[in-house]
Amino acid sequence: MSTSTLARGAATRTGRGDSLGPFTGTAALVRLAARRDRVLVPVWWGVFAFLAYGSAAATVGLYPDAASRRLIAETVNANLSLLALYGPVADPSSIGQISMFKTTAFGAALVGLLAVVLVVRHTRAEEESGRTELVGAGVTGRWAPLAAALLAVGGTAVVLALLTAAGLVAAGLDVPGSLSFGLAWAVTAVAFAGVAAVTAQVAPTARAATGMASGVLLAAYVVRAVADTSEGGDLVWLRWLSPVGWAQEVHAFSQPRWAVGLLGLTLAGGLAVLAFGLLERRDLGAGMLPERTGEATAGRGLSGAFGLALRLHRATVLGWAVGVVLLGSMLGTLVANVEGFLSGPVADLFVAIGGQEGLIEAFLATEWALIGVFISAFAVQAVLRLRGEEAARRVDLLLATPLGRLRWAASHLAVALLGAAALLGLGGLAAGVSTAAALGDPRWLGAVLGAAAVQLPAVAVTAGLTMLAIGLVPRVATAVSWGALVVFLLLDEVGTLLEWPGWLLGLSPFAHTPALPGGEVSTLALLGLSAVAVALLVAGLAAFRRRDLD
Repeated sequence: MSTSTLARGAATRTGRGDSLGPFTGTAALVRLAARRDRVLVPVWWGVFAFLAYGSAAATVGLYPDAASRRLIAETVNANLSLLALYGPVADPSSIGQISMFKTTAFGAALVGLLAVVLVVRHTRAEEESGRTELVGAGVTGRWAPLAAALLAVGGTAVVLALLTAAGLVAAGLDVPGSLSFGLAWAVTAVAFAGVAAVTAQVAPTARAATGMASGVLLAAYVVRAVADTSEGGDLVWLRWLSPVGWAQEVHAFSQPRWAVGLLGLTLAGGLAVLAFGLLERRDLGAGMLPERTGEATAGRGLSGAFGLALRLHRATVLGWAVGVVLLGSMLGTLVANVEGFLSGPVADLFVAIGGQEGLIEAFLATEWALIGVFISAFAVQAVLRLRGEEAARRVDLLLATPLGRLRWAASHLAVALLGAAALLGLGGLAAGVSTAAALGDPRWLGAVLGAAAVQLPAVAVTAGLTMLAIGLVPRVATAVSWGALVVFLLLDEVGTLLEWPGWLLGLSPFAHTPALPGGEVSTLALLGLSAVAVALLVAGLAAFRRRDLD
């Protein structure tokens, strides 16, 4: 009888004849999850808490009176693109609402994504690697891994909420409002932990489980956007159908609704019951949905290393392409209202960040600096696929053929860099067309495409850092790569506002990217970044070639 069949029972017996309950060993697995996440989770705690602190600290002093707050609130609430991306300012008199309107729903979605990643990491990914089968051979109940994952993510959400609230209080916001804002993020986190628990039972692979849960998250964000942009607020009730919308319905900094937190707990509890029920109906290692079998023979596109790498990254590239085109298209509508949105101290803020005197140029330069970091996330994800293939032992089969190690790694790097260049081109084209149409001036098409193009060397540096981490420290390459990208984001988006020293800000490759459109193109800076990227990629490949495969 197979181990997977034995694992289906709700209880097993130890060698002493003691009956084990389905939750036996949960506490030990929670501790194991905490140990495995000892780097990843604290880093994200710091990122989200500092993001909240930076947003509040950069805004609290900009709107000292009720008139200025009402003006910015009316500008935001009249812009459909801003409403779709971030949601409205519910209380124009609240400095907390104005400070955090961008991070309420958007930040909640990011926290929900973190919950999805962690739950799948400790459930479906563990089964896929075979570790759950080894754990199940000990004193562990059938339901313990899933229960441990949910408890670990629940604890992560609580600590995240408290640290976020502490950051907001440190930035000068009131304690009740700060705690309610932390609750708003936690509501979404626990809700999507339940969603991921279900998809981990349904999907046959960790990648598919993450994709399904992320799809639900995206749908929830779209539902919230539809509610916020409906004419006259006729569809605002749709927010109650979206866990992301619940974050807004907490009404942080404006008569907080603490009871909304019960919605997240209720949904997570109901989905957890469903997940445990599905767990009993499937074999260990299998999903409720069968794996799709491939073709009996490979096509010509899979005859080489690059074709295989392109096939593996195909879905990821297409998903990112849709995202950057939508994001670029929205820039036009934002630019059309930028002079009304960026007035007074807000205009000074954007000029300080973008380094340009013209408001439109400053705004576009600032947005493209952020989009450059965003597309770097694709480059990091694509290069880390090397490590994923290695950890899953699939590369062993490939390297048993005449395919060499460097050629295999170089094929993934090529897809990552070419994919990043294509994404920048698509995003630049979409943003350029929408901006030119909004301003009635075709010259903006070329200007925006230039702003997109100059981001590529810095993106290549992040890809090189990721390759170097895979070559030198493969077991922590994921944490190192994402951690470096997060540090760059904080340096670029928050460091300038907080007036950090120049040498510290200069550690980010994006600090050396020309602030286009409108700024001067520094050929030396672009060549320097390109040289650093090449050096990192070569060093990473050399280190990867010398070390043993895990």
